[in-house]
Amino acid sequence: MRNCRNRTLFFLIFFGLVVALAGAQTEEKRNYPRFNFNFGGGFGDGRGDVGSFVGNSLEATGGAGWNFNKIFGVDAEYMYYDLPIRPSVAKSQQLGSANASLNVVSLNGIVRIPYKVGRYGAYGIFGVGFFDRNTYSNTGPLQPGTRCQPSWTWWDVYCTGLPPFVGDANQSLGSLTKVAGGYNFGGGITFDLNRWRRAKLYVEFRVHKPYFSDSEMSVWPFTVGLRW
Repeated sequence: MRNCRNRTLFFLIFFGLVVALAGAQTEEKRNYPRFNFNFGGGFGDGRGDVGSFVGNSLEATGGAGWNFNKIFGVDAEYMYYDLPIRPSVAKSQQLGSANASLNVVSLNGIVRIPYKVGRYGAYGIFGVGFFDRNTYSNTGPLQPGTRCQPSWTWWDVYCTGLPPFVGDANQSLGSLTKVAGGYNFGGGITFDLNRWRRAKLYVEFRVHKPYFSDSEMSVWPFTVGLRW
């Protein structure tokens, strides 16, 4: 937990320095949009427990923010990331009818490369935020002495011994929500759409890394959408 707090503090300080730097820069004549918006969707790949328990994922992202100048900006984003439990995992690990999802709220810094090639541009993005993981299974109560399964960590099931068994009564596989802090980073390529005022088609890759206390996980969304 201490490492998690130290990492989060580091990224907050780093983000604050970037914002301060951006705010200190001025331009005599503003030739950039004051606000920025984005929305898009795509698919994601997972690492850690996400790669072990989850099949192909879909995601959707939307955000809005402020531009300090042509290079630096900030935005607040929301991402919904589906975590569909693979049928083979649900069957072999006694999950019954099971599903999961991840809701992410983040504050990000945007750094745009000041040079373009024709109508193509590029940018980097990084930030910190909160990750809300929701899991559901209809298995219900677990009997003490039942052998534990790897995916049960997402339901905070207490296990003991080797091999691990359910250690306490009154535990179940039902609905559970867990929140953690984390960070994200990535970048994208934009293509100016001349027929839409300031609109750009974008393709983006990000890495989102939450620090849940029960498991190691990260999600890698690939997004296609529009930016203004």
